[in-house]
Amino acid sequence: MTHTIQPNNPETTPAPDATDVPAVPALTPAPASSAVPAALKRRIPKYSDLAPLMQFKKPEFSTEARLQRASSIWELRDIAKRRTPQAPFDYTDGAAEEEITLGRARQAFRDIEFRPGILRNVSAIDLSTRILGKPSRLPVGIAPTGFTRMMQSEGEYAGSQAAEAAGIPYTLSTMGTASIEDVAAAAPNGRNWFQLYLWTDRDRSLELIDRAAKAGNDTLMVTVDTAVAGARLRDVRNGMTIPPALTLKTVLDASYRPAWWFNFLTHEPLTFASLSRYTGTVADLINSMFDPTLTFEDLDWLRETWKGKLVVKGIQTVEDARRVVDHGADGVVLSNHGGRQLDRAPIPFHLLPEVKQAFTSDNTDAAIMLDTGIMSGADIVAALALGADFTLIGRAYLYGLMAGGRAGVDRTLQILEKDMARTMALLGVSRISELTPEHVRLLNK
Repeated sequence: MTHTIQPNNPETTPAPDATDVPAVPALTPAPASSAVPAALKRRIPKYSDLAPLMQFKKPEFSTEARLQRASSIWELRDIAKRRTPQAPFDYTDGAAEEEITLGRARQAFRDIEFRPGILRNVSAIDLSTRILGKPSRLPVGIAPTGFTRMMQSEGEYAGSQAAEAAGIPYTLSTMGTASIEDVAAAAPNGRNWFQLYLWTDRDRSLELIDRAAKAGNDTLMVTVDTAVAGARLRDVRNGMTIPPALTLKTVLDASYRPAWWFNFLTHEPLTFASLSRYTGTVADLINSMFDPTLTFEDLDWLRETWKGKLVVKGIQTVEDARRVVDHGADGVVLSNHGGRQLDRAPIPFHLLPEVKQAFTSDNTDAAIMLDTGIMSGADIVAALALGADFTLIGRAYLYGLMAGGRAGVDRTLQILEKDMARTMALLGVSRISELTPEHVRLLNK
């Protein structure tokens, strides 16, 4: 049977009987109260009420006070920029060509989603780990940086001593502005690594390797992504030279940063881990000294020569990560040189899961380290969750150095440690071994 629904027509539909409509009680508004709660009555404040609120602190303008007010690496960068002449600041802050790679590397860490677990006991957070057979109190070390005393006169000494105090590794660059022996003496109880650029003069390279071993460095980190110098356009525009040249522009710049110039001019002139003196541009130095003919056979030679741990830095493909391990590397550093060599290079953070999967399938225990783009402890935690065994910081450490010397480097590590501990607690993990890829989702990959 079919039922047809007829629409209501006010002209044909009979009005309902009044007895069919239920009665609705009338709503009567509540009487307005004229009483005002005592707490809302206006009154003249008493001094006893105001006194606890007037906790005025004496203004502090010391370097230590400025550093303690910084709560992020970005804020340390702001301080560093105010205190450092433009040429050395831009040498640290800049990258190659349009600086696309650096921007992408930092954006990669932003383009993630953390996936926390709840109802876990995170009353105690353990950030310690092991890297290359030895313990590290934090899952981060200081990466090799060149010309470091040019950024701030304490340079490598501040970095190595801060790393020693924090219980983490410190890596001295071949282009560092302090000798291998002096850095070892400055941080005798620290874990010191040495970063090597292979030169066309193999005897000079062999000399550096021997000095590093005698000074107690347990790890050699060979960098393989500098066949030629990258086009670092900020340095070109600034006329960047080693040592910094006193031109009219730099003298004017110095007038706003007298402390930097005072320290630079009154401390020992720049010396290098690998050469006694050099005058010229950074690009000219790289192109004249570094060997563009390097092959995997040179890595075999290094493996035979160096008896400690061997790490290859500058890995940008899964294939190369596998090959260097086959040639004897104990670990790799996924790195595009901080975006300072090839612009539009692969992003280490994006490459990380693929390398981890490859190493797992190959059943290799080679360490996976990562640098480039790290600006917070949350970045480090994300890298660890996606498969990194360890991380390295370059710019983040140098921002602290330029902001306040040794105290600034200490502050960098304090900020990162606090960031890591907080992030892990909010993720619901209490130790690094509990981090898994399930804790991180890549949003734009």
